[in-house]
Amino acid sequence: MASFDSSTLDPTKLADWQIAEAAEPYMTRINELAENWGILRDELLPYEHFVGKVDFAALLRRLDKQPNGKYIDVTAITPTPLGEGKSTTAMGLVDGLGKLGKKVSGAIRQPSSGPTFNIKGSAAGGGLAQCIPLTPFSLGLTGDIDNVTNAHNLAMVALTSRLQHEFINSDEFLAKRNLKRLDIDPRNIQMSWVMDFCAQALRDTIIGLGGGMDGFMMRSGFAISVSSEVMAILAVFKDLKDMRERMGKIVVAYDKQGNPVTTRDLEVDGAMTAWMVRAANPNLMQTIEGNPVMVHAGPFANIAVGQSSIVADRVALKLSDYHVTESGFGADIGFEKFWNIKSRLSGLTPNCAVVVATIRALKMHGGGPLVTPGKPLDEAYTKSNPQLVEDGMGNLLAHIETVQKSGIKPVVCINSFYTDSSDEINIVRRAAEAQGARVAVSEHWLKGGNGAIELAEAVVDACNEKVDFKFLYPDNMPLRQRIETIAKEVYGASGVSYSVEAQAKAQKLENEFNADNMCTCMVKTHLSLSHNPSLKGRPRNWTLPIRDILTYAGAGFIVPVAGDIKLMPGTSSNPAFRRVDVDVESGKVKGLF
Repeated sequence: MASFDSSTLDPTKLADWQIAEAAEPYMTRINELAENWGILRDELLPYEHFVGKVDFAALLRRLDKQPNGKYIDVTAITPTPLGEGKSTTAMGLVDGLGKLGKKVSGAIRQPSSGPTFNIKGSAAGGGLAQCIPLTPFSLGLTGDIDNVTNAHNLAMVALTSRLQHEFINSDEFLAKRNLKRLDIDPRNIQMSWVMDFCAQALRDTIIGLGGGMDGFMMRSGFAISVSSEVMAILAVFKDLKDMRERMGKIVVAYDKQGNPVTTRDLEVDGAMTAWMVRAANPNLMQTIEGNPVMVHAGPFANIAVGQSSIVADRVALKLSDYHVTESGFGADIGFEKFWNIKSRLSGLTPNCAVVVATIRALKMHGGGPLVTPGKPLDEAYTKSNPQLVEDGMGNLLAHIETVQKSGIKPVVCINSFYTDSSDEINIVRRAAEAQGARVAVSEHWLKGGNGAIELAEAVVDACNEKVDFKFLYPDNMPLRQRIETIAKEVYGASGVSYSVEAQAKAQKLENEFNADNMCTCMVKTHLSLSHNPSLKGRPRNWTLPIRDILTYAGAGFIVPVAGDIKLMPGTSSNPAFRRVDVDVESGKVKGLF
């Protein structure tokens, strides 16, 4: 088959789905892609002609003694609502390293249907730096998120049915069915239901309306599937035994004495794990230029851990000389969780971190006009304005400093748009280099791997540098001190305040719970270094308000919730689903981006 010539396509005139559609006839079939990468036939679980799963356990057993390749994380500055192009940069960097002759792979997260059909798009990358085939990637892939949704909701079925039966039946009735009365407090339920869409109307609901046979009436609600603790477990588990143990520790509710009621207490943890067995194996896809990409676990680092899975990275590091993984949103949340959660749990030490920045976002942080998805950009973002860029540099410097605190010397990638001027680019280069970072301009969106060669070379140089990797806080640091450390050292806050409820939970966790083995997974807006999305740049003299603290005992997370952020996003007035359709003659999906 002839190779794909991306130079024939102009991303400035074509939508991402049109570029993907043009490239897909030239894709490498999944069995050949896997074989070229070093995966044996019995380790590949084909799903379609160009999508498959990898039997990670079998592969890791075979390659246990083989050394790891270089490990690179892609993060970003605080993005505009349009994003900074992290997935695009990750795919461009993979192809740029491929152009240098490196054996390379990538790992990105599976997109949620919520942002895919809302305003953010499918997160496959863009232009000539994409993960393909686009349609299965965007529409459920191999069903991992469906499995997460079903496993999670099965726990809620177990909880609500148990509440109903304990309410209407006697102890004798329960004993005959070998059930112990759990005495669940319906006013102290930890979990909600989940679905994989942005559905603000379902955030708060009343369930069980009707008679006694229609369930126990109580307040409930929905979160988005990727915020589920089950998804967090998929991101951090090490093997099936680890997953099974974690699944039984999920706290679903509390009894009337304040003791946790777990999925193990409800005897649903085994069935939940059964839903997740297929999802445990990472998915294998490819870039436009035919390099392998693992797709596993979910997005939303603002309300979840937001990392591609540990097992995907472990597999790829055994098969590649260079492996590029992606963390959600800016370095304040995505990289911070990669650094202090994922790396801590995986034991893997990163060699390099790429901080993606756009001139557009720096102008926004410098006081530029409001950026609103679905509306044309103000001309301030398409015409040269070096002063706006200069004024916005504080945000980039904050993220550089965050990465440097981990012991890594970052590479700043200027994700170049054709509207960027040399004066604007030079401002970023001078300031970032003065801060001690490498800087590369990359045109991967416009030119694919050829446009990312400068970035790839900078990353190779950075990977040759010794890393003195260290965590932000020790395992035994008390919870509120951890939160304050993250708030001050990463977000730039002056301090932390707590709601009455959050203060009580924090004190209880510190006094009664062994938090030493628990990671701190913050929930915070991605649109500002602070908790307030309207505060751009590098906010000073502000306090981080913690309104609630959740316990994800199965994942091993304590989850402080800052500000008004919701675990169920809302759908906008101009959602992307308005533009998605099917060509009824060919059956091809069009309009995805």
